[in-house]
Amino acid sequence: MTRWIGPFAIACLAALAGWYLTLAAAPQFIMGRAWERLAEQAGVNRMTHSPQVTAERQTIVRPSPDLAYSVCAFDLSAGPIRFHAQPVPDHYWSLTVFDSETNVAFVESDRESRGEPVEIVLATVDQTVPDGARRITMPSAKGVALLRVLLNDAADFDAVAQDREQSYCRPVQQP
Repeated sequence: MTRWIGPFAIACLAALAGWYLTLAAAPQFIMGRAWERLAEQAGVNRMTHSPQVTAERQTIVRPSPDLAYSVCAFDLSAGPIRFHAQPVPDHYWSLTVFDSETNVAFVESDRESRGEPVEIVLATVDQTVPDGARRITMPSAKGVALLRVLLNDAADFDAVAQDREQSYCRPVQQP
């Protein structure tokens, strides 16, 4: 019986280490792959307004066909990034910013903004932002911002495009 204690303890330690490493590493791995894919398809530090979702055209897993997506893979290594989310009248919309570990760093919707644009500047703790800017301090340099607009029906996609295309992300030093 005592000869099984050692292997059992080693198996328990290995299981515990595997569990911990999975929890610690999985979010960074998942977001790293998503960031690379989005950056490859859309570029970095620029908002891309995705076409209407179909089964054949999916950048993210299980996107909703009821939503119009705009995405920005950002990298703050060269400096802060400014985000502007243009309101889309008579539609629910939200801007969500995710850090490099899939944590939500910021979220605001039309309900909080009350018809006003959302203007934020993302920066790391050591970066300065323009006076008066609404600063969101990010724990890491890389992340993803996702703007989602709820469509009233499938034919509504083109109607929200004009408002959606006024939303952007870009380095702060650009006008």
